[in-house]
Amino acid sequence: MNLQEILNYSIIKIGAFDLRVSSILGIALLFFFTIFVIHTVKRAIYRTKKIDEGKKYSLFNLFKYAILIFAIVYGFNIFGLDISVILAGSAALLVGLGIGLQTLFKDFISGIILLVDASIKVGDIIEVNEIVCQISEINLRTTTALTRDDKYIILPNSMLTSNHIQNWTHLGAISRFEVKANVDYSTDIRAVEAILVELVSEHSAVMPEPRPFVRFTEFGDSALFFSVFFWTNDLFRVENIRSELRFSIFEKFKEHKIVIPFPQHDIHMK
Repeated sequence: MNLQEILNYSIIKIGAFDLRVSSILGIALLFFFTIFVIHTVKRAIYRTKKIDEGKKYSLFNLFKYAILIFAIVYGFNIFGLDISVILAGSAALLVGLGIGLQTLFKDFISGIILLVDASIKVGDIIEVNEIVCQISEINLRTTTALTRDDKYIILPNSMLTSNHIQNWTHLGAISRFEVKANVDYSTDIRAVEAILVELVSEHSAVMPEPRPFVRFTEFGDSALFFSVFFWTNDLFRVENIRSELRFSIFEKFKEHKIVIPFPQHDIHMK
């Protein structure tokens, strides 16, 4: 047998399906070529410095899925199978599957929307269903995120496109937060303002600009309510920062004999 005969040798033939030696070699070449193209695209995308890391991830995944779809369709052609005929012949089956798997399809479409829209990217810190988490991976059907408890959660992509999501890092890596404090009515309120601004400004995780500021929020039944606002880029662990600030505020108030009152009611009896 010459080389041409070896390549055309049919191993299995069932209807239009014809598994030849050349088909196996073609699939092997297609496999390695697909890996090479995906790797080349990844290097090209991640090499540029004009796009942030989250958008690079989304762009690469879009190209990767497009290349894989093309490779699968071309692979069918190598085996002599017409993908359009297969889809047309199984239309009724696809309709039935579509009804039963519409939630799954919805997740897939949502995954494509997330990758194209890039409103939520890898590395973003979001709040969904009162859970704050950091996006670590976006796939076609699900998104993986890390919570503040250092636990990974798997979110269906449809949850991220249909629910109200607060993206803390959508416009940048810096966000504003607050710590509340209340004091007795006899307290010098300007002294409270100065202490709060000083304490917050001294914290290493608080941004010097914009400057922290204090807001007198309410006259309570038993206390005066204040909120001190600050900006930080450590968004994922900001609760640790707020806790440290509360410790410092309590100690500083105690040092200056500033009373933190508890709710009380005066009862007058005749």
